[in-house]
Amino acid sequence: LGCGKVKRNAAPRVTHPRPGIVAVDADCGFAHPAIDLGFESLLPAARSQGIATLVIRNSYNCGVLGHHTDRIAQSGLLGLGFTNAPASIAPTGGVKPVIGTNPVSLAAPDGQGGTSLLIDQSASVVAKSEIMKKARAGLPIPEGWAFDPQGRPTTDAAVAVKGLMAPAGGQKGVGLGLIVELLAAALSGATLGIDASPFSGTVGGPPKTGQCFIAIDAGAASGNAFAERLARLCAAISDQPGTHLPGSRRAANRARAEREGVAVDAALLTRIRELA
Repeated sequence: LGCGKVKRNAAPRVTHPRPGIVAVDADCGFAHPAIDLGFESLLPAARSQGIATLVIRNSYNCGVLGHHTDRIAQSGLLGLGFTNAPASIAPTGGVKPVIGTNPVSLAAPDGQGGTSLLIDQSASVVAKSEIMKKARAGLPIPEGWAFDPQGRPTTDAAVAVKGLMAPAGGQKGVGLGLIVELLAAALSGATLGIDASPFSGTVGGPPKTGQCFIAIDAGAASGNAFAERLARLCAAISDQPGTHLPGSRRAANRARAEREGVAVDAALLTRIRELA
């Protein structure tokens, strides 16, 4: 799980370099307490000024990025999120990784304390955790997910873990990953993916990666126009048979989990107890 590299007694520290900018040093701990601390200032700043930015440095994996942008949307603001990761994607034509799976997320409020649209996608075809799960189970991966260390396509999950992730959309995925790297790492002062230690395992010290969140009061920019156009856009998707709005499936799964509970693999529970 890589948690041995996380500072368990971390003490996140928040600063306000300029109005509308919030900075948090996670002190090599989990990203979640640092994000919680930063949101205490980010959300009111966005409401009072129309837009505000939170940058976090020296943190660990923030988990599901959409979980955090969803919180921004539920507060009535438009939320953007970016987080970088240890390098696993090579630039187009190269075989040496320079950026991580680097997801980006956007969450739009529904005006009633909920979220109408939630996008959360990585710069890679799939999350690296999916390949790691296949490798642990000894299962193959579909062609197009990853490459071996020499840049050749592979369906061997164990080889893929040691190789390269395939960027989503080829060079466009690399471009998306670079955008995230600039916002989550360069802008925050966090460690670049090329210098970060792996999230999993015990190799290296804390990865010290970063996050960036932007909260926008859409009503301050366009009055009622944003809400009206968002509703029309969502309806244009959901009204078509066989389609679903980004984030709707995740919301339905969460609601079902709250009703029925979550089945957790016994081996995973054992591993967590051993690390506790």
